[in-house]
Amino acid sequence: MIKIAAAQAHPVWLDAAATTKKVVSFLEEAAAEEVDLLAFPETFLSGYPFWVERTNGARFNDDLQKAAYAHYLEAAVELAGPELAEIVDAVRDLGVFTYLGITERGSGTARGTVFCTLVAIDPTHGIVSRHRKLVPTYEERLVWGHGDGHGLRVHQLGDTNVGGLNCWENWMPQARHALYSAGEDLHISVWPGSLRLTRDITRFIALEGRVYSLAACGLLSLEDVPADFPLRDVLEEQESDVYYNGGSAIAAPDGSWVVEPVENREGLVMAEIDLQLVRRERQNFDPSGHYSRPDVFEVQIDRRRRRSATFLDE
Repeated sequence: MIKIAAAQAHPVWLDAAATTKKVVSFLEEAAAEEVDLLAFPETFLSGYPFWVERTNGARFNDDLQKAAYAHYLEAAVELAGPELAEIVDAVRDLGVFTYLGITERGSGTARGTVFCTLVAIDPTHGIVSRHRKLVPTYEERLVWGHGDGHGLRVHQLGDTNVGGLNCWENWMPQARHALYSAGEDLHISVWPGSLRLTRDITRFIALEGRVYSLAACGLLSLEDVPADFPLRDVLEEQESDVYYNGGSAIAAPDGSWVVEPVENREGLVMAEIDLQLVRRERQNFDPSGHYSRPDVFEVQIDRRRRRSATFLDE
């Protein structure tokens, strides 16, 4: 048995230092609850780019949209930056394996690009994977760069193999298959937050992979948007001021709900899971084992990190 949880919460939107403090606070709460694994929403540190779809973000060469992007880029974090260093230290001290969605700013190459990245942090080994979202969804492509297969990996937590994907790439059959084939027992999906996003796919992944499926969702409203954000005035003129309302959930390998989607509540969404149920459900279906046909379907997964330039120094 292990105990898993999603941190369903409002970020301190576009404030990396303050959100880091909130991440550490949730880690401390999870450790007090004897949680073994904690997952945070998509780009929780330091915020989801929700404004794009609400403010005509595709208007080319628009001064306000440029200003909003610059604001967003400035708030993003680097993998070697102080925010992740503080979180890694907290994970190590508290002993809680962590999946954290971040807005990653490139360093060196891609310095002007933000990636939607899911970081896995092991209490002993620190950051063990950095998965950049393979395909940003729809309007997200105006803000985020495309990722690669470097982070399509599973990690060992006791006797459990755990992997994770960002938001709609959970709908990509090849991405899911990559993790199933690496031996996944527990699947983490991270989302900005909405029942419509998690209601179907969370249970589908559980049934398809015969895995436990944990969806970690966020909360976000106009109150979270700082006064100096360039499009704050435009957002204030709109009727809706609630952007994301949660939906964190946990499904079992037979497709049943362990915890049904939770809406409009900040806090830990927790459950104990029994890996024996994974073994039982694979008696009749194992998508990368006895129910695969490698003689018919050949799958190759490229996990090399892609960069715009390679420097060959003597």
